[in-house]
Amino acid sequence: MLPAAAGYDRGITVFSPDGRLYQVEYAIETVRRGTLALGIKSTDGVILAVEEKTRKLQISNVTQKIFQIDDHIGLAAAGYIPDARTQVDHARFFAQSNRLIYDEVVDVEGVAKNLADMAQQYTQYAGARPFGVALILAGVDKNGIGLYLTDPSGTYIGYDAVAIGAGSEQVTEHLEKNYKNDIGLDKACILAIESIFMVSEEKTGTKHIRLAVIDSESKTLRMMSLEEIENYSKQVQNKESQS
Repeated sequence: MLPAAAGYDRGITVFSPDGRLYQVEYAIETVRRGTLALGIKSTDGVILAVEEKTRKLQISNVTQKIFQIDDHIGLAAAGYIPDARTQVDHARFFAQSNRLIYDEVVDVEGVAKNLADMAQQYTQYAGARPFGVALILAGVDKNGIGLYLTDPSGTYIGYDAVAIGAGSEQVTEHLEKNYKNDIGLDKACILAIESIFMVSEEKTGTKHIRLAVIDSESKTLRMMSLEEIENYSKQVQNKESQS
């Protein structure tokens, strides 16, 4: 016979006596063990930044953790990335359906809520496990600049700056100290790279960093080139040498 606690531990639809769903908490722990991802709003756009640990012979010109949902919306993931691909496909279908039905682009919050609803369903029904990934959605729509976080529990929350994955607690403290509401896009990129260097094992080079930006003017997601990231990295190093 299994101990009584094992029933709560294994059953996704069974609450423990203290009101916890252990499988959902384990899924959130999977996110904490993933590599860092973060999003930062600025006065003229929003950025997504991730750390990707590539192998020596891996072709690394295609990012595995930043996805484009629509022209004006991007997504960064931390945790079990194959789960993220399923949610990305769902989000893309939702965004395109909105264009076809309403003849307008989808709101960033609408996509965040839809993905959170999807994640919540996987915490409610037996026969499926929760998604083991958290997502940062960023975009520019008719309401302005949006940045939202969804997690395996089905929660979605809006942020000015947010970090998920390994070292996210330390990065969050750094963002709380250094983020300002009037931060520009360039300074936001510098802050993001600074945050990744803070918790990464690699303190030099930029091959492990990926950045995407959605500016308020074009409202279109663009992946930054390695040269642009390298330029921001040099500014971070100069800033550290002066301090």
